[in-house]
Amino acid sequence: MYIGKVIGSVVATIKISHLEGRRLLVVDRLDLDGRETGSYDIAVDVAQAGPGDTVLVLDEGNGARQILRIDPGAVRAVIVGVVDEVTLAE
Repeated sequence: MYIGKVIGSVVATIKISHLEGRRLLVVDRLDLDGRETGSYDIAVDVAQAGPGDTVLVLDEGNGARQILRIDPGAVRAVIVGVVDEVTLAE
């Protein structure tokens, strides 16, 4: 699981059946200082996130499939929340 920033979306007119009707967003991983790392995932959005949102991404395939209630299925990353604030202990 990681925190990332939505930097775009993916439009696909033809998808495998379990992705039909689902939004796909491009998410750039953030480091602990909140900077984009350039490492990204394409994630299924279940949290109604949008461009510029800071999000919580589950990037483990089995957990992602459980959230989407699909088995088997070709999914690895799912946006599970929109982050309001991050506070690190000193």
